[in-house]
Amino acid sequence: MPGAEHQRVARLDELTTAGTVASGHTVVADWAGLTHAGLSQPRGVPGIQIDGYFPDSSTTNTNNGWNHDAQFVIRLPDRWNGGLVVSGAPGNRRQYANDRAIADDVLARGYAFAATDKGNTGAEFHLDGRRPGDAISEWHHRVTQLAIAAKTVVAQRFGRPPSRTIAAGVSNGGYLVRWQLERNPWLFDGGVDWEGTLWRADGPNPLTFLPTALRAYPAGAHRDMIDAGFAPGSEFLWDYHHRVYWELTQRIYRSELDPDYDGDDAHYDYASRPDSVRDTVRKLELTGRIGKPLISLHGTLDTLLPIGHNGDAYAGLVRDAGRVRLHRYHRVEGGNHVDGLVDQYPDRLTPMAPWFRAAFTELAAWLR
Repeated sequence: MPGAEHQRVARLDELTTAGTVASGHTVVADWAGLTHAGLSQPRGVPGIQIDGYFPDSSTTNTNNGWNHDAQFVIRLPDRWNGGLVVSGAPGNRRQYANDRAIADDVLARGYAFAATDKGNTGAEFHLDGRRPGDAISEWHHRVTQLAIAAKTVVAQRFGRPPSRTIAAGVSNGGYLVRWQLERNPWLFDGGVDWEGTLWRADGPNPLTFLPTALRAYPAGAHRDMIDAGFAPGSEFLWDYHHRVYWELTQRIYRSELDPDYDGDDAHYDYASRPDSVRDTVRKLELTGRIGKPLISLHGTLDTLLPIGHNGDAYAGLVRDAGRVRLHRYHRVEGGNHVDGLVDQYPDRLTPMAPWFRAAFTELAAWLR
């Protein structure tokens, strides 16, 4: 693995989670809550798995007993179809986070699969780096680093480089798909973006709408919630997201991008913060200027990243950038941010994972 500081290689009878859970070559906690129980689990994919890490100074990732960030996993199926899928972890999770949502399916199709923890993990990821925004900037670098190295590994294993390389990711991983296709289109042939986070220096971004949710929901200010972008019909999800997602997400992003703020996150006012905060976000923001085909999907009931401020807004950026011919956007009626609540509300939520699989099939046909 070019550039790796440490790696280990294993031949496995099964590269999907149908086998890696039992063999210890995945970590269930990495992907817990991201998929629903009814998601089909492919099997019958023997091959090689490479686990390792690139040089890094932070130590938040405890997977494999290494206590070392910049960990990666690469899976090389024996029956290779010539393709490679590269992914960054969603949220602040680790390198196995996409094993059920993405890896199982693409491995069964014959793709090689590579994933990274993005270089820092956990709720204190903002402690990595010396300046505001450094931790998120490292995510960009780690996906680029992995894509380049994985292409070389594929060529070593199969005697030729991949004929197509696809970026795929969920949430923060979806943000990285967009970022790579905007900044490094030479590395990829296309991508699938599953409810990617949108960062814009002048808004929208999570620091512009999450504080409203933290204030308005406990106060019963329903109109303010709707005005902040949370969809009518998503009210049954608000209590769970208030308890689990909104405060944590607001705090960790605010700590990374505006560490000088010392007030209550519910009363955070992005518009009134110093220009330096917007300058930090501007270094990370998306533009819509994609250079390769991209399929985006977003659930209409997304209650963490509301569709109007994220999926719809990004589609507007692509349109304004004159790149519509490279973009297909699917609004999934009844889809939430991730599928962990589908089992609790099977009659009210639409699972996103089958839509991702369909979008991946669509992209493969588009690239042909």
